[in-house]
Amino acid sequence: MQIDLIKGHGSGNDFLLIDEITNAYSFSEGERAKLATLLCDRDSDLGADGILFIMNSDQADGKMRVFNSDGSEASMCGNGLRLVARYVCEMKGLNEATIETMKANLKVSEQKDIYPDVITYQVEISPVSFLLEDLPLKLNQANLLNEKISELSQELTFTALAVPNPHLISIVNTEQLQSGVQKVISEKVNNPNQLFPDGVNVSFVKNLAEGSIYVNTFERGVGFTNACGTAMSASSLVTCLQELNNVEEIVNVYNNGGRVQCVVHEDDENYSIDLIGNATYMYQAYVDVDLESETFSVSSKEEFTEQSTYEKLQADAQDFLKKAGL
Repeated sequence: MQIDLIKGHGSGNDFLLIDEITNAYSFSEGERAKLATLLCDRDSDLGADGILFIMNSDQADGKMRVFNSDGSEASMCGNGLRLVARYVCEMKGLNEATIETMKANLKVSEQKDIYPDVITYQVEISPVSFLLEDLPLKLNQANLLNEKISELSQELTFTALAVPNPHLISIVNTEQLQSGVQKVISEKVNNPNQLFPDGVNVSFVKNLAEGSIYVNTFERGVGFTNACGTAMSASSLVTCLQELNNVEEIVNVYNNGGRVQCVVHEDDENYSIDLIGNATYMYQAYVDVDLESETFSVSSKEEFTEQSTYEKLQADAQDFLKKAGL
């Protein structure tokens, strides 16, 4: 089969976009997983953190399904949602839209550029739950808010929440961030274990200054990524809960792929987060795929010019982190 796709990224978290609205594709569930493991292979001619399937919806302007590079399906993806938001809004001539995801219909909108000439979208991250059964996390308590998990660390404290992807967040100092302990913990909870039967995204968060944080994430099904949108959103919420930042105010979130902004909203102890950042297209490609033999070839590739502009944002973000000692 021949597939027309776009490769894009949000904060360096890169995806292949496959449009099922205007193309007559019909994939089985097994084929979606196979496409993800095949096309997202970093040793291939494409490579990505996952595939975003953009589909028709009977209850929203479009629907997003997210398959990670290991073939597993994610219930949400904040960085990917910005790309889907852009694609659907541009296709339908909209400035704002609603996108159906696995757990909720989420509002998205085009925003003023987060950096000169960097196309920017805002997406809603919700619902938020602190119930451990929603991750799930197997502890004999209802929730975990800035507490230790003895099986993981005698030193670090963690907060667990679902947004709706499951996240384990620890606010750390520079030494802890650079120690390598995050890799050890992340691999433990994403291999067979008694705590997280379905695995979990693990983020270490360093507070930089009021209104600025750094987030490093080991993403379930992917590994360490340049950025994870739901992790940055969840981390911003956790810093507000610990009074390092404030609700209803912009939090600049730095990551290995650049910078985004988050705004945490609270309504009678119910939370949602706005995630604001780039939606950058890298190239469009036509790919000939043979799923039986698990092979593919790229028949053509046309580069976009947006990446060079985004790299200026990325360079500024890296300079900021260097000055902060990271």
